[in-house]
Amino acid sequence: MCYSMMFHPFCFVTMKEYLLLFRNRSGEGNYVSTPQNMAEDMPKWERWIGGIAMQGKLVSTQPIEYSGSIVDNGGIAEGPEKDGNNTLVAGFLICKAETLEEVQEWSKTCPILKYEHGSVEIRPLMPFSIN
Repeated sequence: MCYSMMFHPFCFVTMKEYLLLFRNRSGEGNYVSTPQNMAEDMPKWERWIGGIAMQGKLVSTQPIEYSGSIVDNGGIAEGPEKDGNNTLVAGFLICKAETLEEVQEWSKTCPILKYEHGSVEIRPLMPFSIN
């Protein structure tokens, strides 16, 4: 279930899960980040994600490889889905929070925003049970 109960001293607070999609511009066949940028960014990502984890609100996170494929009614296309500006999803994080505003505040300090075309898309997850 996408809701969890977290104990607060005087009550239980229901938290909702959110999917954060990290987007950035890509080059041809790779991400635009240089090895130097990646080395500089890693400690920033570790601190940012660690701050969420220390609150007990991290569910999952992972970078995404550049390669991929798109399957639709027309068949299979190789490569990741990019918008008109060559922007694509580079990673994701699933967290839980009491409000969307809390997640928006975290997102304002996300390391992806260092890049001109970097962004964080926040999507609330819906409860879905499989019986």
